[in-house]
Amino acid sequence: MKLLLFLLLVFSSGPDDSVTSSLSSPEEINAALAAHDRAIHVKDGWIRDPYLVPGPDGFFYLTGTTQASSLKETEQTKYNIGLGDSSLVGYELQAWKTKDFVRWESFGVPFTLEDGIWFGEMPDKFKTVPKSNWRLWAPEFHFVDGKLVLVHTSPSPVAGANMSVSSGVVPQRPWSNPMGATIGKRHDPSLFNDDDGTWWMIWGATTIAPLRPDLSGFSGEAVEIGPSGETSKMGHEGCLIRKIHGKYVLFGTGWSTGIMRKGSYNLYYATADKITGPYSERKFVGRFLGHGTPFQDEEGKWWCTAFFNANVPPLSAQSIQTRDLSKTAQTINEQGVTLVPLEVKLVGGELMIRAKDPDYANPGPDEVQKF
Repeated sequence: MKLLLFLLLVFSSGPDDSVTSSLSSPEEINAALAAHDRAIHVKDGWIRDPYLVPGPDGFFYLTGTTQASSLKETEQTKYNIGLGDSSLVGYELQAWKTKDFVRWESFGVPFTLEDGIWFGEMPDKFKTVPKSNWRLWAPEFHFVDGKLVLVHTSPSPVAGANMSVSSGVVPQRPWSNPMGATIGKRHDPSLFNDDDGTWWMIWGATTIAPLRPDLSGFSGEAVEIGPSGETSKMGHEGCLIRKIHGKYVLFGTGWSTGIMRKGSYNLYYATADKITGPYSERKFVGRFLGHGTPFQDEEGKWWCTAFFNANVPPLSAQSIQTRDLSKTAQTINEQGVTLVPLEVKLVGGELMIRAKDPDYANPGPDEVQKF
């Protein structure tokens, strides 16, 4: 509530005032994509945890944590942090697709919590909790055997996850829920397809387990994984796995200070020769890249999504590389989706992944781990 009052003081415009767009021009986006040396803001709109994945049709599919689709954007809603009693996170999934990161085609609202397993399994919860307090968090799209699969977590009205399968290769109804209620409560679930065709689910920070081919349940026991050494914990959320240059790469998210909502929201990684580990020590990907999606464009260049996650409006990038941000959660990311170029290469047999834009590339002075 204190944060909401603070934002109301910072932004004194009324509810009918328009919000100035920070979106880059098509020319700026195209130039940045070609140069692959700097971050570029490609999409406006309130979003957290943006998950971007290439589809089988040549489009890139985007989804993420969003506010209600009917909510009108004002300066107050624009910087709502999505947490606590003042959260404006909705119960709907919104989705888009693009080929060039300039033009975005909306799918509208192809899924809500009413399409998931818990609406039928625990209807009383949905009846007793107002819809304004239903929350759909951190959705991801994955393409499995010609179908689009959605995974996400939810804290309310049921603290549980969903793994729902679309009726086609795009997000559309009807949805099936092959795992049923056995999906249980799994924080920020993600999926990974191994070279042998096995699909794995990753959740928390970090647990993994193999899935049956029909996605009806797990085919093996869950395994706890994570980086070695003093930094034995990957982070606290937003974990996912990629296979890069023959290495299993575990990505995870944490705050630079190691304290919730203090400092910058960063992306880290660890590597292994087997999916179950052992994994290397935790390494640094980029500042302000927490819960981002590393992906390759059509030319094979690596990028990572980034978004606004802070307790105060975005900071100027001026002198950001040496600024201590430990006082509260802070970022240079504007609300919406920013793409940040990554350098990915093998150095002496070790996989190196690092943001290329200098404002994202190095840990700040508030970083608790020394890299």
